[in-house]
Amino acid sequence: MVTSPHPLATQAGLAVLRSGGNAIEAAIATAAALCVTMPHFCGLGGDAVWLVADREGRRSCFLGIGQAAQNLPVFSGSVPLRGPQSTLTSACVVDSWGHALAYAKEHWDGRIAFSNLLQPAIGHASKGFAASASQAFWLDFRAKECADWPGFSENFGSVSADKPFRQPQLAYSLSMLASDGPRSFYQGRLAQRIADGLQTVGSPLTAEDLAATRTREVDPISIHYRDLTLLAPPAPTQGASTLSIMGILNHFNLAALQAGDAARYHLLVEAVKQAFLDRGQIADPDWASQDLDNLLDPERLAGKAAAIDPGHALAWPVTYQHGDTVFFAVTDKEGRSASVLQSTYFDWGSGVMVGDTGILWQNRGAAFSTDANHPNGLAPGKRPFYTLNPGMALKDGHPHLLYGTQGADGQPQTLAVLLTGLIDLDLSPQEALAQPRFLLGRTFSDSRDSLKLEGSLGGEAMARLQTLGHEVAELPALSPLFGQAGVIRIDTDGTITGAHDPRGEGLAGIVGNV
Repeated sequence: MVTSPHPLATQAGLAVLRSGGNAIEAAIATAAALCVTMPHFCGLGGDAVWLVADREGRRSCFLGIGQAAQNLPVFSGSVPLRGPQSTLTSACVVDSWGHALAYAKEHWDGRIAFSNLLQPAIGHASKGFAASASQAFWLDFRAKECADWPGFSENFGSVSADKPFRQPQLAYSLSMLASDGPRSFYQGRLAQRIADGLQTVGSPLTAEDLAATRTREVDPISIHYRDLTLLAPPAPTQGASTLSIMGILNHFNLAALQAGDAARYHLLVEAVKQAFLDRGQIADPDWASQDLDNLLDPERLAGKAAAIDPGHALAWPVTYQHGDTVFFAVTDKEGRSASVLQSTYFDWGSGVMVGDTGILWQNRGAAFSTDANHPNGLAPGKRPFYTLNPGMALKDGHPHLLYGTQGADGQPQTLAVLLTGLIDLDLSPQEALAQPRFLLGRTFSDSRDSLKLEGSLGGEAMARLQTLGHEVAELPALSPLFGQAGVIRIDTDGTITGAHDPRGEGLAGIVGNV
């Protein structure tokens, strides 16, 4: 099965599975297609975080996270959110594809050439496709800002329902990658074009920064929740925040509550708050002075659970972090599984096109603090705090649930709703994804630190949450602001079910007789 936020990307992955390819090979084809079909959320100029596992006991995490430039500007205030000065970090997504493919060849009998996996993406970029409603929404949302973004209008300008959306420059860059291999993005013909484009636009990134970009393979972090083992990527991602939330919720009998109960949502919200009190400690472990392992200490999590008042809401103490991304997942007939997030950070990243490459660069550097004493303080070669945290749940050591979502701060919050629905309430993937969601803190449409709730939760539950001290703000049901998530469930009898978010146009597709 493949689940992704765009049908064309899902179809690219399914084609690989049908041809006998493994989950990682299918994921790379899906990933490349998403860089074309979801340019507002991911692209070659971004990063990726992977979780992979199989039935043989292997489990690994690939941190495809670009590092800060060696020669950084001096900022008098915060890092700019858009423009050349926000292009402070290299882009590691393509290197993560190469790293993942090497892993697949070593451990999963991978045989498909990298160039073949890029062909669907090249075709969609050159021949065009019908732009998604999501792309149109975010283009319209940024219409007043994007006029000043270098090269943006020429490449994205507008979308039309009556003609295909083509990206010929991106198609050429993808073709160069297919010909020269993934490292050519960092050292080779394409790398030189990228470096020249970055220099021309005024980015601090250089050819040397590109050449130094490498994916890191690390062990996932984990906790036990009910009868499952939940996996997440380690720092500098916020994977520990998601696991902390679930570790706190492990102390409550959520199965005794109805899906739409105010009491259930109160516990979920308060668990998020308790976990997020620690999130400011998460940073690049190469630079962090504190031991991040203690965030998942069982006694610490038990103390946080005990601190939750079932009758009163804690104030929200966290500064808002923005970001958008794409989640996709693949499992093959052998149970080998990949759970992946790709991102250019904000919707449309930095807004900066890199020369004539068709590549939109990320603004992940805007996640740094300019306070040198902050754990996430900006420094040459450092990786920023990262919101991406794809997840996986193991049952008896085998991949059982693959899950993830877009949404920066909202990722752990949405995952708390999804996982408790899937595990405690035994909802199907489709039912779990359709549950009402919440967002704590600020959003595009509301700058208050309120509890945003989907209208589908219902007036009675919202009123009850208000009496518990939550400052409630209602948003439309299935609003794009609540992100797009995906789930694949693999049961012990071999049955595979999955779905993608009803808030978007994504698709979960299955290959028969698996």
